[in-house]
Amino acid sequence: MRQAMILAAGLGTRLKPLTDTMPKALVPVGGTPLLDLNIRKLQAQGYDRFVVNIHHFAQQIVDYVAQQDYAPLVRFSDETDGLLETGGGLKKAAPLFDDDTPVLIHNVDILDNVDYDWLARQHQPDEGAVLLVSPRKTKRYLLFDNAMRLMGWKNIETGEIKSPYEYIRRTGLSQHGEPLNMFAFSGIHSFSPRLFPLMDRFPDRFGIIDFYLSVCHRSHIVGLLKDDLRILDVGKLDSLHDAEQFQTSL
Repeated sequence: MRQAMILAAGLGTRLKPLTDTMPKALVPVGGTPLLDLNIRKLQAQGYDRFVVNIHHFAQQIVDYVAQQDYAPLVRFSDETDGLLETGGGLKKAAPLFDDDTPVLIHNVDILDNVDYDWLARQHQPDEGAVLLVSPRKTKRYLLFDNAMRLMGWKNIETGEIKSPYEYIRRTGLSQHGEPLNMFAFSGIHSFSPRLFPLMDRFPDRFGIIDFYLSVCHRSHIVGLLKDDLRILDVGKLDSLHDAEQFQTSL
């Protein structure tokens, strides 16, 4: 079994006015809703359990999935009482997952060229999470040692560093004074359910990167580099046309 969580609870404000009447998960690309594109791609690569978190126009998503042939594979995590961010949403959904199999986390409004069968095989049994990263330019980077273990986070504009290691917060360097590897996070990651107990002390609402940064000194959180990663964020109206071209180019 392979399981995935598709983050679909957001308000989709950047896609207004479309999201004034529908959730972003059902915004079509080439006539096919984003949710459908993602589930069918993952299904084709061996995933057979899906958890979808819902908030904005939640019932529309439930009704749409009920009409699909994959409906028996989908469970819903209801956030209609309030959005919980990436970490809080995952924590709330914990009872819906199998305890032993890594969970692929994927945003509903992201299209990409990732081979998810390959990604699933990269998650080793001793690893708590595998974060898909690339060398693209950004303002905020994850910091890794030479073994690609997560060590921290850096905002290169402000110089702010987050890390459980005091020497990294102070110098931005490794314990031996060497530069750390800086890569951009794709938002795609594989999460071991063994990490759920470490979320107990977190509030209902929190970001998943803050969680990873708080436990990376005690759990094996690693980066997985994909040099040729292509990602399209379909979070804005002007990206919908690009999304159609992106899909046909994969």
